[in-house]
Amino acid sequence: MNYVQGFVAAVPEANREAYRQRSEAMAAILRANGALQMVECWQADVPEGKLTSFPMAVQRKEGEAIVFSWLVWPSKETAEAAMKAVMGDEKVRREFEGMDKIFDGKRMIYGGFDVLVEA
Repeated sequence: MNYVQGFVAAVPEANREAYRQRSEAMAAILRANGALQMVECWQADVPEGKLTSFPMAVQRKEGEAIVFSWLVWPSKETAEAAMKAVMGDEKVRREFEGMDKIFDGKRMIYGGFDVLVEA
């Protein structure tokens, strides 16, 4: 079964297009390094919670939207090798300098998951 990395972040609504462009560029890089699929979703119906919620998890501020994303890899080992290669690539680092101006990565939540059910 595949390995999936999931991400949730808060992105200023004014930065939607910049975020989309950077995501498309990163998708091409990750696919070239073994990713099977990358999906970036912009909030459409993300309610506030009382105990937990996506907005609470990333401390969404006024004027921000929730982004829900995932990467599908053939294995955890492929994902780890790809991330090491990508983060070690000076060209990629230069391409993505300034991401902190598009969204606050310190409030992003993420994790890696083994697929349990795929239907």
